[in-house]
Amino acid sequence: MRLKVISCQVLTHEMSRAISASPHAIDVEFLTMGLHDLGAAMRPRLQKRIDAADPERFDAIVLGYALCGRGTEGLRAGKTRLVLPRAHDCIGLLMGDRYRYQAYFDSHSGVYYRSPGWVEFQTPGQILEQAGASAGNMLGERRSREEFIAQYGEENGAYLFEQFNAFRSHYSQLTYISSGVESEDNFRDQARAEAKKEGWRFEEVQGSLSLLQRLVNGDWDPADFLVVPPGAAIRVTLGESIVDIA
Repeated sequence: MRLKVISCQVLTHEMSRAISASPHAIDVEFLTMGLHDLGAAMRPRLQKRIDAADPERFDAIVLGYALCGRGTEGLRAGKTRLVLPRAHDCIGLLMGDRYRYQAYFDSHSGVYYRSPGWVEFQTPGQILEQAGASAGNMLGERRSREEFIAQYGEENGAYLFEQFNAFRSHYSQLTYISSGVESEDNFRDQARAEAKKEGWRFEEVQGSLSLLQRLVNGDWDPADFLVVPPGAAIRVTLGESIVDIA
C-alpha cells in the first residue's frame, strides 16, 4: 500500500521510527502541535490537509492523532479512506494502548505528562503565522514570564503569566513517557528539571510504539482503529470505542 500519514508534531520521533519499520510506501506530514491550542479551529486545518492528499496516489490517509479534545470529530474522508486510532489523546498513543493509559490515569491523580516531542516542540513555532494574532492568547502556557512582561509591561505581564499558568497548581507529579529515541537523555533531563522547578514528583514510564506501528503497517484491527470509508465522517461515542462512523 501507499499511505499518507498526517501526524501531530509531538509524535515526530515515535512516528518516524514506526514508519522506518513499515513495509509500505509512506509520505508523512507533521503539523505543528500548536494546532491543539486553537480548539475547534483545529478541525478545519486538519480537514484541509486531508483534502489536499491526492486520492489517485494513496490507498489510505492515516492520522497520527487521537480524539484530541474532539479536534478530530467531524473530519470527513474524501475519495480515500481515513484511519484514526481509538484513543482519547496522544498519551494513549505514546503508551501504546488506551486501556493501559486509563489504568495509569485512574491510579495516578494530578499528573502532568511529557514525552520527547512534548519537551522538544513546546514552543509556539509557526502557529501564530498560521492562525493569526488572535491565537496568541491561547499560547500562554508556552510563553515565558519575560515574554509577557516585554509585551504587556511589568505589572500586566506578570499578572497574565500567572493567570495562564494557574492550571499548574492542580498537578503534583510529572510523568515522562520514554520511547527510546535519540537524545532521550536530554529530553528526560529537561522534564526532570521542569518537575523540580514546579515542586512536583517525577516518574518515568516506558512508552510503546505498538499502536503507531500497527497504524502505519495497515494492521487496522477494528477494536483499536476506526477506518472511515470515502464520504463518511468521524463522530464521537460515549463508550469504549471513543469514535465511530457518522
